[in-house]
Amino acid sequence: MWLGARYWQQALHELDPVFKKFSFSESVASLFSSLGYKRPAVIQSMYIFKQPGIGGEVVPHQDNTFLYTEPRTCTGLWLALEDATINNGCLWAILGSHKKGLVRRMVRDENGTHFDRPSPVYDQKEFVPLEVKSGALVVIHGDLIHQSFENLSPASRHAFSLHVVDTEGCKWSEDNCVGAKAKTPPFARGLRCSRWSDRDKAGRDTLRRTRHFDE
Repeated sequence: MWLGARYWQQALHELDPVFKKFSFSESVASLFSSLGYKRPAVIQSMYIFKQPGIGGEVVPHQDNTFLYTEPRTCTGLWLALEDATINNGCLWAILGSHKKGLVRRMVRDENGTHFDRPSPVYDQKEFVPLEVKSGALVVIHGDLIHQSFENLSPASRHAFSLHVVDTEGCKWSEDNCVGAKAKTPPFARGLRCSRWSDRDKAGRDTLRRTRHFDE
């Protein structure tokens, strides 16, 4: 493994059988059903490296900035593959910030990819650490402001991340930096939610590609 790697792939839920099994598990589908999602779809997945001594920081951000739907529906799942502590670069978040709306977006247009406004200057005293043990799952609201610091410790901090949006009753924004000009999100794959079974029993057992944003 290259020690300097930071992220690996954006579609592990499609390309790797181990991560695919987790991403489309009944447990994940049930979680999103409990959150009120009608037809959730995995849109992005990453293996996140936070290597010992050199793991870089991730600046404060909101996931809805990059994966925007109308209304906003992005939720992140962050699975700790190793213990995440203050020392090796755990997540930090401003608790309650998801109730204050979206700060800015990253869009793609004729001028390229850019943020639609500058980032606010955050008071670091507002952030609290989210230390978790290996195997813990952190559910991140799309408007939650979160970050992680560089890893200067001798211990790595690896994680697997999923981003999910709803594909019913909302619209994928065509100026998203991911899949710009597309009416459906790239890499999207539907979860097998129990809510589908009454109206689409065949679809419950099929990981179908999303096709609902242009309806």
